[in-house]
Amino acid sequence: MNTIKKEAVIEFEERKSRFIGYAKPVSSKKEAEDFIESIKQKHPDATHNCSAYQVIDDGQEYFKTDDDGEPGGTAGKPMGDIITYMEVSNLAVVATRYFGGIKLGAGGLVRNYAKTAKLAIQEAEIEKYVEKKVYILDFPYEKIGEVENTVGESGEYIEKGYNDRVTYKIKTDTETYEKFKNIKDVIIVDL
Repeated sequence: MNTIKKEAVIEFEERKSRFIGYAKPVSSKKEAEDFIESIKQKHPDATHNCSAYQVIDDGQEYFKTDDDGEPGGTAGKPMGDIITYMEVSNLAVVATRYFGGIKLGAGGLVRNYAKTAKLAIQEAEIEKYVEKKVYILDFPYEKIGEVENTVGESGEYIEKGYNDRVTYKIKTDTETYEKFKNIKDVIIVDL
């Protein structure tokens, strides 16, 4: 299974209509819907904010498209078709359109919404999907270097706390989790 590496934004103009494409890797249905809503709030004056997402969350697959007022099947569906065609999952794509005064017709809408999704996904870079989970690590100060080296490239920090001991909330893969189990004096809480 593939996903996208990072959040990305692309933009192009077609017959005076401006299309802005957003893609973001997500790990839950809620995260996908929150991202779509954030783009709608960013562009409240846009003519349309069409979207598509595919997420596999806890073994359950969620796939949803939205035409956001465009004629049925001319926006969200072609975006969803691109997600399927490119064989990517755990992502959300939003296409914001500012109408430029020239109608594109149903075929033009389908082509341009598909193009928006494809360009945004390509810009976000497709990579092999590795499931990551959230863990809390609690350890003494002298272990900071070893823990941070282990987090390395494969993990991301969500929170860091420094009290009597150091507490990190991280998101990482199971391979890195196994490495943490070998570090003495590190307490791991699986969330």
